[in-house]
Order: sequence, then C-alpha cells, then structure tokens
Amino acid sequence: MEGIKLPTEAETNKAELLEYYKELNTMRRMEIVLDNLYKNREIRGFCHLYDGQESVAFGIEKAITKEDCIITAYRDHCQAYLRGYTVHQIVAEMIGRKTGATKGKGGSMHFYNKEHNFYGGHGIVGAQCPMGVGLAFALKYLKKPNVCVDMYGDGASNQGQLFEAANIAALWKLPTIFVCENNLYGMGTSNKRASANTKYYTRLGMANVPGILLPAHNVFYVREIFKWAKKYTLENGPICIEALTYRYHGHSMSDPGITYRTKEEIAEIRKNKDPIGVVKNIILENKVATEDELKEIELQVRKECDAAVEQAKADPLPGPEDLYKDIYIEGEWGKNYIRHVEYDMSIFPEGKY
Repeated sequence: MEGIKLPTEAETNKAELLEYYKELNTMRRMEIVLDNLYKNREIRGFCHLYDGQESVAFGIEKAITKEDCIITAYRDHCQAYLRGYTVHQIVAEMIGRKTGATKGKGGSMHFYNKEHNFYGGHGIVGAQCPMGVGLAFALKYLKKPNVCVDMYGDGASNQGQLFEAANIAALWKLPTIFVCENNLYGMGTSNKRASANTKYYTRLGMANVPGILLPAHNVFYVREIFKWAKKYTLENGPICIEALTYRYHGHSMSDPGITYRTKEEIAEIRKNKDPIGVVKNIILENKVATEDELKEIELQVRKECDAAVEQAKADPLPGPEDLYKDIYIEGEWGKNYIRHVEYDMSIFPEGKY
C-alpha cells in the first residue's frame, strides 16, 4: 500500500511472553491429540488441522476484542478455542459427545460461539466470505466501533462469491478485514498450480480493496499489523491481508501432505519459521525463562490436554431424544403452525395418510 506507514515494532514483557508460549503450545497440542484421535477412529468425518498456523489466529485475537466478529472456514479448532471454548469442549465435540461445543452434533467444521461473536466454522469453500461482509454490514448499521475478520484460504481466493462480497464491502465501506491464510498448498497440490495470480493480497484490487502481504510466523508482527488494520478499516473501509503461513499436516486427514512437497521443506519451516519457535527464541535470547522452565510449561500443557481427552471420552453421547433439538427456535407462530398441521391431519381416517 503506497503512502501507508505500517508498524515495524512491538512491545512485550515477561508475563505476556510466557502467556503466549503456553497458549500457542496449547493450540499445537490440541491439534496433535485430535490427529491421534482421528487415526484411532474416534473422530469421524472431516478434520482439518491448524498446527503451523497458530500465530495467525492468535495474533489476530490479541489485536481485536470479543466485540469484533470472526468468521472462518473449516480449519477452525483454534479459532474456537481462542473465542472461548475449552480444549475439553472442542475434543468432546470432535468425538461426538453431549458436552461438546455444539453438543456433539456439529463436528470439526461447524464450531460456533455467538456469545463471543465467532460465526464459524464453514465447510463450503468460500461460503463464509459473503457472510462475513454481512456481519460487517450489521456492525456498521448498528454504529458499533468494531470490525469483522473474514478469514479464508488460498483455495477460496478463486471463488466468485469472494469477489462479489469484496465489491459490496468496498462500495459501502464496510468494516471488513479480509484475511487470506496462504499456507502455500491446497488439497493435494501447490497453489501455483491452482491460481494464475498467487499474490493474494492483490486479488481484491478489482474492487479497490487495498492489500498487504504479511509474513505471519511471528505472532507479534501479526498482532501489530491487525491493530493497525482494525483502525484503518473503521476509518476507510475494507482491507485485504494475505497472511503467509504454513501447515504441517496435509489439507485434511485424507491428504498425506507429502506427495506434493518434501520432508526437507517441512523440516526447514519447523526449524526457522515455526510460530512457537519464534516466541521461544525471543524468550531464551532475552533470558526471560530457561529451557527447563519452558519444558515445564510444555509438560503442563500436555497434562491438561491429555486430561481433557480422558474427560471427553467419559462423557455421554447424544441420545435419540436429542435428534431434533437445537434445529428450530420455537416461537408462537411455530406453535400455532404445528397445532394447525396436527388439526388438519386429524380429518384423515386412521391409516389413510
């Protein structure tokens, strides 16, 4: 963006660094235990893991508030955690227990927390993008000083509905931060084989939405850029941020992830650009904590996540009585309609309808 001065520095302290280290490790460990549960056939259906990308979701959350809206695609476990669900509630949801985030009936792709303005969790590629613009419209209509973070992947960047949504957002100057999480690969292929233009931050320029390329492995860089972006969006309208990141697993559990990239590439990212490693290096270089103290935090996280798994496994499954619950909101019109239908049906002789 020409003529715009972006932040280049961030301040932190010991308490914050240790908090970040624990939270990033919790997100990573949660995804690892979900990976194991899936491989043990205790999770059914789809499962898209986020390990490697934690600094994006975490950095965004540290820049905004729970009054700001977030909507994302199907790689959503960590967003759900950061928006208020516990590891236990997330694991319970994944293995179909009543104590899960959506009572065991939504699964991996459909986390949702209206109380904290997290609107999913969407399985259809790019379908959340126009919904995010709708949320931004509501914020502006209600004159709230908040934004909607509208997250999608590099694959969804090729969906037509994204461009339609960007056009409306720009036309009405809606407070939308479009966030393309570019983890370099789609389902079974490099993004260079699927997109003619892989400079995703430029893609919404057709609607006059300015863009920024953000190397997103450093959580502090992500945090400061999104603090700036929130202020910019409230004053000027939508912006697009391409968060350059990396996923360690395949696209989903059905994708081994190593047929189209090398193990050496993954190892190189883990060594030099891992989100947790970046924070760990800052801590050690500044003598904020020792290696042993950090290992103690990691051990504590492991124990907490393992305990959440055991608790979830012991929780009850939904029963037949839960099948039709939480589908419709029952109101007076609905009650009258049901009575009306029951009354009409009664005019037929028994067994004739």
